[in-house]
Amino acid sequence: MASTPRPARLRIHLIGICGTGMGSLAGLLHEAGHDVRGSDESIYPPMSTMLAERGIRVLPGYRAEHLADRPDLVVVGNVASKTNPEAVAAVDLGLRCLSMPQAIRELFIEGRHSIVITGTHGKTTTSALMAWVLASAGRRPTFLVGGVLKNFDRSFALGAGEDFVVEGDEYETSYFDKGPKFMHYAPRTAILTSVEFDHAEMFRDLDAIKEAFRGLVRLVPEDGRLIWCADDPNVREVVSIGCRGRTESYGTRGEVDWKGAIRGIDAAAMTVDIERSGRPFAAVRSPLVGDQNLLNILAVTAAAAARGLDAEAIKAGIASFAGVRRRQEVRGEARGVTVIDDFAHHPTAVRLTLDGLRRQYAGRRLWAIFEPRTNTTRRSVFQQEYAAAFDAADRIIVAAVDHPERAPEGQRFSAERLVDDLRARGLAADHQAQVPSIVDLVASEARSGDVVVVMSNGSFGGIHARLLEALGAPR
Repeated sequence: MASTPRPARLRIHLIGICGTGMGSLAGLLHEAGHDVRGSDESIYPPMSTMLAERGIRVLPGYRAEHLADRPDLVVVGNVASKTNPEAVAAVDLGLRCLSMPQAIRELFIEGRHSIVITGTHGKTTTSALMAWVLASAGRRPTFLVGGVLKNFDRSFALGAGEDFVVEGDEYETSYFDKGPKFMHYAPRTAILTSVEFDHAEMFRDLDAIKEAFRGLVRLVPEDGRLIWCADDPNVREVVSIGCRGRTESYGTRGEVDWKGAIRGIDAAAMTVDIERSGRPFAAVRSPLVGDQNLLNILAVTAAAAARGLDAEAIKAGIASFAGVRRRQEVRGEARGVTVIDDFAHHPTAVRLTLDGLRRQYAGRRLWAIFEPRTNTTRRSVFQQEYAAAFDAADRIIVAAVDHPERAPEGQRFSAERLVDDLRARGLAADHQAQVPSIVDLVASEARSGDVVVVMSNGSFGGIHARLLEALGAPR
């Protein structure tokens, strides 16, 4: 297929450019030949590094004068409220404004086959794996993912092929569009990995989450395809409304179109047996490990096969996938202690991450360091669920809640209570409010062979490098 024509060169300003999605879009726009710059209040790696390497200007803070040169287009990230000085200035100046999803659809999705990966868990890893499997097979996809793919050392690429892989976030689009981002992505192939309650500041309850994903099911056209996880009862309920396009299920039990089982796990990889319609399809070796990653692999296998890839091409892509930064990423080893970075914050993600690492590093002592910092984890909505999420860890440290004042008073998460609940379950848990005290504790008590996983969706005070430095210092 001929490459999709690129739009005319535009001067584009992004409000909130350092967010994972916005930063990726900035890179994609730059690669498409546009003059791109943006602003943000939170500027830190890896996104700030990626932008700097590509010469994309990042202006600190939000100021009306940032728009004085009247750019052709302003992309408004969902970090911006209607009172954001730049959002206000854009309206006052009569500048054209789009949300991030609107810009993606208008500038990149039109004319391509949109592969949209959605769900409460596994979106980033599944999107990244999908993009790499297509790329390794020579399909030259365009992709935009909310994490940095190690195979590309970036989170986006503008390809000449017909496929566009995009991570479909259920979070609200912008201050002027409260619907999920994925509603703008015109899916021709959609993957639905899981449905659980999350984003308590946006959705009132689980039923509201389900209704949002029903909107995704309704979007799939007659000539499209919905690939869904049958292991998840909430997903089964969501897809039961019916889909105009073809549907394919995947899972580890029951009658499904694509079934997988873990044959074995070692420190380097796991081996997975995959069946299609009850018949052997492939035995795959993957550096991704654990039950959640088994499901991610099945989803990608189904979608890649639907896009015309054969078993050998899919196997090769999965085996050569280097992973995503901040998703079970080994940051280093010092004094025989392995330090791992992971994005897990929802209690289900915490449990699955720890279960997978327990199997991968069997026989080794596993530390879990957890920072509650998302809008949902700042709230007490999952207070009880977190107590049952850390059972696979031998040693647990709970950090202070990041900006607890951002949660409504009376609905705030308690790190101290979580530690009490963990201890009541017989687990070795401590509350350490500050990064220096966490580093000191690990450095003094960790021993060779230990595995330390840090779970946070933020920079966490550079704790990973500080841990490795402290562990490597003379004792």
